[in-house]
Amino acid sequence: MDEIKTSTELKLLIAECTAYDYKVELEEKKPKSWLKSVSAFSDGEGGSLFFGVDNDGIVKGLEDIQKTGERISEGINDRMDPLPDVEMIPYKVDGMDVLQLKVNAGNYTPYYYVGDGQRVAFVRKGSQSVPATAEEMVRLVLKGSHQTYDSLVSADKIEENSFAMLAKTYEERTNLEWDKKYLQSFGLVTPKGLLTNAGVLFADYCSLSQSRLYCTRWDGLEKGDAVNDAEFKGNILLLLREAMNFVKANTRKGWEKLPNGRKNKPEYAERAVLEACVNHFIHRDYTVMGGEVHLDIYDDRIALTSPGGMYSGQMVQDVPIEDISSNRRNPVLADVMAQLDYMEKRGSGLKRICNETKALKTYKEGRDPVFKSSISQFMTIIYSMEYKKGTTEKTTEKTTEKTTEKILSLIAENPSVTTEELAILCGLTPDGVYYHTKRLRNRGVLIREGGRKEGSWIIVTKK
Repeated sequence: MDEIKTSTELKLLIAECTAYDYKVELEEKKPKSWLKSVSAFSDGEGGSLFFGVDNDGIVKGLEDIQKTGERISEGINDRMDPLPDVEMIPYKVDGMDVLQLKVNAGNYTPYYYVGDGQRVAFVRKGSQSVPATAEEMVRLVLKGSHQTYDSLVSADKIEENSFAMLAKTYEERTNLEWDKKYLQSFGLVTPKGLLTNAGVLFADYCSLSQSRLYCTRWDGLEKGDAVNDAEFKGNILLLLREAMNFVKANTRKGWEKLPNGRKNKPEYAERAVLEACVNHFIHRDYTVMGGEVHLDIYDDRIALTSPGGMYSGQMVQDVPIEDISSNRRNPVLADVMAQLDYMEKRGSGLKRICNETKALKTYKEGRDPVFKSSISQFMTIIYSMEYKKGTTEKTTEKTTEKTTEKILSLIAENPSVTTEELAILCGLTPDGVYYHTKRLRNRGVLIREGGRKEGSWIIVTKK
């Protein structure tokens, strides 16, 4: 038995655990109350249960530690499938017995609790062990079979698909000639001519409905009125291209006056934004059928959000960037993007986003990129180097002035032009046009007479 003299030493031991639960005693008649944590720890990154400690972390001790250990072994053997990898470690704390049930991360997920007519796998969410959802079960089954979503074989056939965008991108970024045999060597096509899910995600006409991107340029610092928005569906390379185009069209560039001209002062490091977009398309969880990548641009920042937290189960905000493991949810996708020189194989994407931002000549302390994650999503925030507090209205005006003038010019030429027609002519969505025309009407510049399709516009003044 290991000797721990004080409760403080026990707390230090507990602090080193990936996750933990306290149990003042073993509930023999309610085995699910503690076996659900054994299931969740096995399905995740591991953890420990400490018996003889109450919910406040105060040591109460066990009356018979030997009997408790035996009952724990019986409960696991009778009600867990498959059997988890566990260790039981007894301690003496302030003269009282405490038993640690250390549960190691499992290799054969999911780990089920079997009893009471149930067969349930649990996952860890915060400090609780809860039943796995259908989507989480898919991930656990893939993990247990040592497969990844992107490596699974689809029903799509090679002869019914094309990869012109992939071939062109490869030649442009590597200066090498594309060869069709790369489709198989990259893991995009099987020897039998079927596309893997990774192959579907790189095919010219991607059939996966969850491969989508929602872009919005918001008016101000929070979500409210949308200045411009767009939705894209298609393969990863197309989404990456549209994401970068949307960022370039909806952010501004500052200028520094020089004796002989002007010097461009970028608001964001382009490579940092590109790296962030690549990360979100490659590392997102594609098993979430109703999920998509969101790109939101505010006056002071760009925020990217995608389905799926850290693949390791960690919270990115709790781990120093240099200590983040390079576990990859979609290794086939990651390898292909590395071949295209969009990312590095050693998993240094987050670090590069930070380094590229700091390399800007306009870099300001306190505006470093921020990464946040939960069980269900991952977020990257990159801050503007040109935003100044109190200049929201001025910033928005610069991003919308040309569009407003173009709308007024088109209305002057054709007062009967519809919102849908203006959207096409201005490269906006109908909602984007509505945002601009509403502002003009509120300022008394524009009046709408008649219905949506048969009405007309009246320009009161252009000033």
